[in-house]
Amino acid sequence: MTAARSGSAPVSGSRTHEGRPVSETTEPSPGAAGRAGAGRVGAAQAPTRRLRRSLLHLVLGVVAALYLSPLLYMLATSFKTRGEAGATEPRWTPDPFTLDAYRQVLGSTDSPVVQWFLNSLLAATAHSALVLATATPAAYALARMDFRGRGVIFAGVVATLFVPPVILLVPNFLIVNELAWVDTLPAIIVPAAAGAFGVFFLRQFFLTLPGELEEAAEIDGCNRWQIFLRVVLPLARPALVTLALLSFLSNWNDFLWPLYVLLSPETLTLPAGLANFQGANNIRYDLLMAGAVIASVPVLLLYVVAQRWVIEGVSRSGLKG
Repeated sequence: MTAARSGSAPVSGSRTHEGRPVSETTEPSPGAAGRAGAGRVGAAQAPTRRLRRSLLHLVLGVVAALYLSPLLYMLATSFKTRGEAGATEPRWTPDPFTLDAYRQVLGSTDSPVVQWFLNSLLAATAHSALVLATATPAAYALARMDFRGRGVIFAGVVATLFVPPVILLVPNFLIVNELAWVDTLPAIIVPAAAGAFGVFFLRQFFLTLPGELEEAAEIDGCNRWQIFLRVVLPLARPALVTLALLSFLSNWNDFLWPLYVLLSPETLTLPAGLANFQGANNIRYDLLMAGAVIASVPVLLLYVVAQRWVIEGVSRSGLKG
């Protein structure tokens, strides 16, 4: 009886909860202790991480302000009066705000800025399309096709990247003159369309594509051109958009070559035309800034629209800048 009662009594140092003994000194499991320690360490490091993130955002903000300040000042100056734009003490905010500079630039008969703008837009668009038409098949052949001399050909293409473009001014001018393209838009569209950069850029992107896709297309009965058009090109859309944008910017901002081959005021592009406009209005800073804004806004808008494609194309092509 005593043994039975002692066996049924609760053990010393414990409490009963719904008839079950519960120890008063329960030790935490090793996993729980590790998680608790990691939580305490993470909580202790959280202020440090927030401080680093804040400093990083501050540095990026300062760098962005340094890059944007010339553009913002150019924009502000274009809305100033002639006297305020040429003042010795520059001001960021125009007072009074006026559109006279844009009216004079766009309405000038001696300097057809609108015609220059249309010439640049047409030339840059056609140049971008021609670059894609020549670089895409060449890059695909050098990246995905196996033939004798492929490495030598690619080395020769890359070697042309090291040739200074100024050296090619005279040969290109002689060729353009023989074709009777002087003072015409084809003179600034065609010569640089078969550049090495586009081939190199797209080849790096094509090398990242898995070969199983082409093998599956061959099993389905596709030939090489069908694989190129229906399989490779849709996957290469980010790289194609990036190359088109870079080619557009290169042709849009080209200044030296149009001065050599475009002679009449009606055929000038915007950079070359604005250079002549600056010579005629060297003290009209409001007019010069208005022309610079007209030349900059389309490029900035184009980049904002294609930014996602540009980032993806550059990251997948293996190029870093």
